[in-house]
Amino acid sequence: QVQLVETGGKLVQAGDSLRLSCAASGRPFSSYVVGWFRQAPGKEREFVAGIIWSGADTWYSSSVKGRFTISRDNDKNIVYLQMNSLKPEDAAVYYCAAQSGMRNVYLAESYDYWGQGTPVTVSS
Repeated sequence: QVQLVETGGKLVQAGDSLRLSCAASGRPFSSYVVGWFRQAPGKEREFVAGIIWSGADTWYSSSVKGRFTISRDNDKNIVYLQMNSLKPEDAAVYYCAAQSGMRNVYLAESYDYWGQGTPVTVSS
């Protein structure tokens, strides 16, 4: 079992930056692929970013590429999502998720473990 806890969400203004953290406990975290997803009210959960266990490979949705950066510190069991140039459409509850395999990183159903989410609000 892996437990995930997201922190860092808050109200910001458009154009601001924000860093989310996903802290893991339980089984060794370094072997897991981790993804960030988000879900806005009335919308489906969508993929935001993913990172392989070594950190060597990362993936981003087209809507955040160039503005968001995912990274991980396996010594601290934390995955970060640095979000720059935030837009009102980035407002959502952000979730981190982990999978022990290498299934399609873009699909929510590929992930075995989920955090409870942290809300991000972006005012215009």
